[in-house]
Amino acid sequence: MKRRLVLSRYLSLISVLFGAGAALIWMFWPDITGDIEEPVKQEDILTLRPVTFADLDGWQSDDMRPAIRAFARSCKAMLRRDDDKMVGPDVRMGTIGQWRNSCETAVSLDVDSLRKEDARAFFQSDFRPYLSSNGTKPEGLFTGYYEPELRGSLTKGDQFQTPIYLKPDDMVSIDLGDFRDDLKGTKLVGRLSGSSVKPYFNRAEIENGALAGRDLEMVWVDDAVDAFFLQIQGSGRVVLPDNSVLRVGYAATNGHPYFAIGRELIERGALTRETVSLQTIQKWLHDNPDEADGVMNTNASFVFFHPLKTDPDDPNGGPLGSQGVALEPGRSLAVDRRFHAMGVPVWLETRDPMNLDRKFNRLMIAQDTGGAIRGPVRGDIFFGPGDDAALFAGHMNRSGQKFVLLPNLIDPANWLEDPPK
Repeated sequence: MKRRLVLSRYLSLISVLFGAGAALIWMFWPDITGDIEEPVKQEDILTLRPVTFADLDGWQSDDMRPAIRAFARSCKAMLRRDDDKMVGPDVRMGTIGQWRNSCETAVSLDVDSLRKEDARAFFQSDFRPYLSSNGTKPEGLFTGYYEPELRGSLTKGDQFQTPIYLKPDDMVSIDLGDFRDDLKGTKLVGRLSGSSVKPYFNRAEIENGALAGRDLEMVWVDDAVDAFFLQIQGSGRVVLPDNSVLRVGYAATNGHPYFAIGRELIERGALTRETVSLQTIQKWLHDNPDEADGVMNTNASFVFFHPLKTDPDDPNGGPLGSQGVALEPGRSLAVDRRFHAMGVPVWLETRDPMNLDRKFNRLMIAQDTGGAIRGPVRGDIFFGPGDDAALFAGHMNRSGQKFVLLPNLIDPANWLEDPPK
């Protein structure tokens, strides 16, 4: 009897396994045989088309002296590199050697005594403009960011209860391009757990104490909403009780996708597409403290920081961008570093953040990047510190075009027929 029972159980198990296997084969048969027709994903490709300065709307009226100041900062960083090094990931952007003469000239200019006409003449004589497109699409999205100011303390206590974290030492970044060529530019961020790598803690887990007891708290601030928006901006100033200022900058992200909580508030009916902005989101979070944490946690992405040093040669400059140079308010642009090189001048044509009927056309310098800045025709404008900058950044959400300026020494005739990927 026992043998029959065991045999019956074995036969039942085999039947279940066989049935499950057949079901899986049926489910995945199109993948196995290649019969499934997957949707074609549009690949991001930067295309560059030569144009003339006459094609740039507003070129003759822009005061480019602040752009000269920003470009000179970038040039100092570029001139420390060897001539044979590529400026960026795209070979069409040229080598340091092809940029050296223009950079040396920019560094030598005295911006304070420079005339507007001379600033324009410098760029017009040394560079050529190229319309940037994503494949055949020249239109892209342009947003803004600013340098927020928070109040904080180096020790926890009283109103200072929200930590700003340093980058954890168990965080690892894996470049999948090292394993497969078709995955170049794709990175995974995780944490070491024994001999394996697991996804890093998301925002909710971190806010609930996943990093507690590891001495990662760099500074404590008095407002959780302000800390949340500091992560979105990527850098800021923390005013300490003695009125000294601690500047903090982006160090790393936990690798989770960024989610704009404005979308969550629109879905909840708390805001509309017409009313959503940085300011209205902040107000709603402050006015609804019982729901604020839940809304902020819908953005699983979390940013870690490190203290920023002030450039001794430029103490009045802005926070340091991804290139390691001080940002210039209204002239520094964050771009997708997969396509664009740091330090490259960019002519931007879009609309004013506060008035859709007014143009926002000006020369900028690519000096920063960000997790949400993805695509060949994407940009994030640094508006500087203060309430006005926050207002402009909070309302900047415009479509537009951008043109990169490359030195005359770079000859498009030498470019490959197909743009680099």
